[in-house]
Amino acid sequence: MSRKISPCLWFDGQAEEASRFYVSVFPNSKITQIEKYVTETPSNKPVGSVMTVSFELDGNEFLALNGGPYFKFNEAISLMIPCKDQKEIDYYYAKLSADPNAEMCGWLKDKFGISWQLIPKDFDAWMKTADSEKKKNAMKALLDMKRINVMDLEKAAKGKRG
Repeated sequence: MSRKISPCLWFDGQAEEASRFYVSVFPNSKITQIEKYVTETPSNKPVGSVMTVSFELDGNEFLALNGGPYFKFNEAISLMIPCKDQKEIDYYYAKLSADPNAEMCGWLKDKFGISWQLIPKDFDAWMKTADSEKKKNAMKALLDMKRINVMDLEKAAKGKRG
């Protein structure tokens, strides 16, 4: 099934390097196409150099573009990874986090400047509870964390204080 919306990630010149890195991190992932520049452009990338890389991360389509130094990634957009357990959360921290100072509430920043959010699979259910006290406890626990600790979040969501 083709997705109707997929992200385009703008890089200065690291589109292929970043795509290969992400494909190595996520299961069921692959590079599907690499396109080269065929004419000169305002970004001054040489003809024959990589223009775009199409790739899939666990079934999600992405495009990486070598568009030049005009735009940088920031925290205004992040990519969310629902994680089934603490082991999976720890795996993605180890693979993706390149700046411990950027870690907050399950967010991290990778070596290319892209922000990611690691979310426990049950977090949405915890936040949809009708019990506002449990919801507040879960949110407070999350806001106090740099790296996600699923056990502590689950305790807070059940109304237990740590």
